[in-house]
Amino acid sequence: MKRFFQLAAALLAVSSLALSQSGWKLDKNHSSIGFSVKHLVISTVSGNFKDFDITLTTAKDDFSDAAVQAVIKMASINTDNTARDNHLKSDDFFNAEKFPEIKFTSTSFEKVGEGKYKITGDLTIRDVTKKVVFDAVYNGSIKTPWGNTAMSWTAATVINRFDYNLKWNKALESGGLIAGQDVTITINLEMDK
Repeated sequence: MKRFFQLAAALLAVSSLALSQSGWKLDKNHSSIGFSVKHLVISTVSGNFKDFDITLTTAKDDFSDAAVQAVIKMASINTDNTARDNHLKSDDFFNAEKFPEIKFTSTSFEKVGEGKYKITGDLTIRDVTKKVVFDAVYNGSIKTPWGNTAMSWTAATVINRFDYNLKWNKALESGGLIAGQDVTITINLEMDK
């Protein structure tokens, strides 16, 4: 009988913890994941992903215990140039057929200032997983006219594409690469509670 009460208490503790967690669902119509990279050393080419999902759960109002997971469908890459998009989907870059998803799982969510956070986590591209840090800004939350609560975030990081086997590389005679090594990833996020 004592064991039964211990088990019941444990189940109650787990279920109350689950109830205290707030889940936030992506508002895809008001969110974007973009990237930019240098071209010919002197200009910048940008693009985005059309198909992605991001979830955030937290039990604390200051997000100090928040957990984020993101999945991006590689085939949805878009740079407004079909030939370039197809090249990016090829084995020279992402190999979308063999590695159809980019994944991010947070490992820490640290407040570093008023509305400012460092979100650290594991980013997987192709067959490589590396730790990255997003500089994030919490833009606030609001009660919408439809009765739900919405919040907004902006986050950015820079990765070296060669770290993830995005290996295509052509050098210019004048020095530098046709496509730069550093890629800036920028996320604009709106989520509903």
